[in-house]
Amino acid sequence: MVKSFQGVRKVAPKEIKVPSLRVADHMATKLITFKPDQPIFEVIDTLISNKISGGPVVNNDNELVGVISEGDCLKELVKGKYDNIPTLSGNVEDHMAKEVVSISPDENIFEAAKMFLNRRLRRFPVVRAGKLIGQISQKDIMKAVRDLRSSTW
Repeated sequence: MVKSFQGVRKVAPKEIKVPSLRVADHMATKLITFKPDQPIFEVIDTLISNKISGGPVVNNDNELVGVISEGDCLKELVKGKYDNIPTLSGNVEDHMAKEVVSISPDENIFEAAKMFLNRRLRRFPVVRAGKLIGQISQKDIMKAVRDLRSSTW
């Protein structure tokens, strides 16, 4: 029998990689955005062709100034029907929501989840220093949480 003279070797503990819980690490960054002076009919075409339900509105400095949604466009369509005028008039700024709830990229995803439940919104623009840098959706939060293990909560 051979004995080792090196003594007992310490085995380095396996490092547990803790997934990030920040919004910045789970948000979408390639966004379709709209401009305030863009015609509403262009927005409808973009929403339909890209299969999205809305998007942020930014000015030329990429500052968030509003959000336009399918619902905002639908209101214009219905208004045209009641007025018996089938045209889509106006620009994005005439129809967008101007008071937008945004979230910080450094916010915890569980706080973001709580915001989704309290506000009943589908997505939040992610803003740093007034500039749009991304968007986080309920689905992004669910994907992030799904990937967590019980040992990393």
